[in-house]
Amino acid sequence: MDGTTLDKRTLRREIIKARDKLTRAEIEMKSRAIAARLFALPAYRVSRTLLFFLSFGSEVDTLPMIEESIARGKQVAVPKAVPATRQLIPSLLLDPQRDLAPGVYGIPEPHPEALRPLDPGELDLIIVPGVAFDEAGNRLGYGGGYYDRFFPLLRPQVPLVALAFELQIRPAVPADPWDRRVDCIVTEKRLIARKH
Repeated sequence: MDGTTLDKRTLRREIIKARDKLTRAEIEMKSRAIAARLFALPAYRVSRTLLFFLSFGSEVDTLPMIEESIARGKQVAVPKAVPATRQLIPSLLLDPQRDLAPGVYGIPEPHPEALRPLDPGELDLIIVPGVAFDEAGNRLGYGGGYYDRFFPLLRPQVPLVALAFELQIRPAVPADPWDRRVDCIVTEKRLIARKH
């Protein structure tokens, strides 16, 4: 059964279950390979102000990438979720060790004293999370709609780069007409540029 015959909820559950079987060592090893590919991307190299998702559970580990990006002199923003409106506020991150605390759904986010809101129009690269992706750039998120509400606030040419393990890539992912596709997906094995 491929992604086209599965509904979103079933596919989401199936992929998360498979991802949760990865050991901590496997996640770290695969995340390092993903980081190396990300850092080589021209869109990453020229970016000055970027938004990184903060990983949780069995997601690609973004914290080392965030720390490395700050060390390289980039301005790194991370999302603060506002559950009442299902909005994301990009917040400038200065010290990952001090600025973050568990937030909505247990996902790390800036604690109130470390909230430094940035205008989404200042961002020139977005590193997005997701549960499943296909080679056409379709993205299945967690179902909250936070990123779907956030993407229209960005400048149109800002690249969306997804980080995912190879097991999260499916032949087809169900998408709605209003869903914004990602421009490329970085896995531990390859770089998938969106097929237009």
